Amino acid sequence: MKKGRYIALMTAFIFIVMCVAAPWIPAQSAAAATKELILDEANLLSSQEIEDLNTLANKYSAERETDLIVITTNNEEQITDELFTENYYDEQAPGYDKPHGNAVIMTLDMYNRTVYVGGFYKGEDYVTNSRADEITAQIAPYLSDGNYSQAFEKYLTMAYEYLGDKPLDEDSGTGSTYPGSSSGTGSGNYPSGGSNANPDNILFNTWFQLAVSVVIGGIVVGIMAYNSGGRVTVNRATYEDSGASSVVDRGDRYIRTTVTKTKIERNNNNGGGGGGGGTTRGGHSHSGSSRSF
Repeated sequence: MKKGRYIALMTAFIFIVMCVAAPWIPAQSAAAATKELILDEANLLSSQEIEDLNTLANKYSAERETDLIVITTNNEEQITDELFTENYYDEQAPGYDKPHGNAVIMTLDMYNRTVYVGGFYKGEDYVTNSRADEITAQIAPYLSDGNYSQAFEKYLTMAYEYLGDKPLDEDSGTGSTYPGSSSGTGSGNYPSGGSNANPDNILFNTWFQLAVSVVIGGIVVGIMAYNSGGRVTVNRATYEDSGASSVVDRGDRYIRTTVTKTKIERNNNNGGGGGGGGTTRGGHSHSGSSRSF
């Protein structure tokens, strides 16, 4: 009897661990395929910089299931940076797991000296117009100084963090600027304090997540084992003489509810960003922000 109970508990333990751990495994294995996400058509980067940035972009893209793309161009067609980005998305069909899928694209237009950041599908939902505006505001100083590699790394990090932090209503005007921002340009649209996710945080470590799942499974099985010996049916009513008890009933009575309201100030400083989102000729909606540097 005890042996049968032991086998049943171990089976339940293994099943619970597999159920808890399963959601985390696909995101890690997706990182195996390496994509070309840094497209330096304007020849602004060294081969080593391209390799390092592409490795980082693939890592972040896999973890957020959204392609993070950088394009530099001399813009021979002399079109706007937004139209260039839209045409690229329509014609090249980028996306994390399918053509025309989740993507955030940064286009550096060296002809007009502008930078554009646009989000498509999940990218549009998480990298909203105001967040895209905050990204362009943060990287513009690097671009002005010619520190292109640093600018691209900053863009990748900010986009990665935003993709892990669901924004509030785009029209709410609540939230604060990006962590570490001194420009105060972002309208926020994310929980107060912003996203401060660390890509190297132990919470993103697969082994840590599996360890947590094992602990949770162990606790559940332990509770099951503790309760498997039968239930106690004796309670206070077993020996209580209700006729001789002097305890009287007590109760709470609801009186009123008080509600207070606090006005939240709205930050209307856009810091010179513009462009916004739109829809490509192929019918793909996107968010966006354009800025000169």
